[in-house]
Amino acid sequence: MYAKQYEITLPADYDMRIIRDRVAKGGHVLDDRAGLGLKAYVVRHRGVDGSPVNQYAPFYLWQDTGAMAHFLVGGGGFHNIIRDFGRPVVRHWTGLACEAGPARDAARPKAASRRLRHLPADESPTGLAEAVDRELAALRALARRDGVHTAALAVDPHHWQLMRFVLWEESVPEAEEATERYEVLHVSAPHLSALPAGRAW
Repeated sequence: MYAKQYEITLPADYDMRIIRDRVAKGGHVLDDRAGLGLKAYVVRHRGVDGSPVNQYAPFYLWQDTGAMAHFLVGGGGFHNIIRDFGRPVVRHWTGLACEAGPARDAARPKAASRRLRHLPADESPTGLAEAVDRELAALRALARRDGVHTAALAVDPHHWQLMRFVLWEESVPEAEEATERYEVLHVSAPHLSALPAGRAW
């Protein structure tokens, strides 16, 4: 499993209905994309849920990295983003775990949260594995909560940063520890069941 996200930050006075229309018209094109676990079409609105910006920030969980490469650089879809917005930085993380929540079979999730956490250097040879084990246990516990659709944990080993992404049936709980909170406009999940369940190893 591989996680990917790009963030398109838009002007403060940008009409976000343009993004809503874009997703309404074209979001379905990945509903049957080979190799894709899920794509969450997520947005942030300036002044809502603490967001300082308007932003379109699609998030992906890929089951097949070849399919991800084709989408990104092989003419498989990302060229539309480049055409309309320029070429954004694409963040990517190696998947560590994916958990199904009680709301997995409910209607389309309406909200999402992302939490980024730095992994501090540890002189202990086992410190990194122990820190990740704690995060994996926390992910399993979180995924049992009412309202959780899908929860994923991944790592960026370049910056040594953990990323936790959660889809919620209705809204992100106020007490949820999150770096960003999003509204979900659409979810394409053609191969969600093919993503590894639980820890990836």
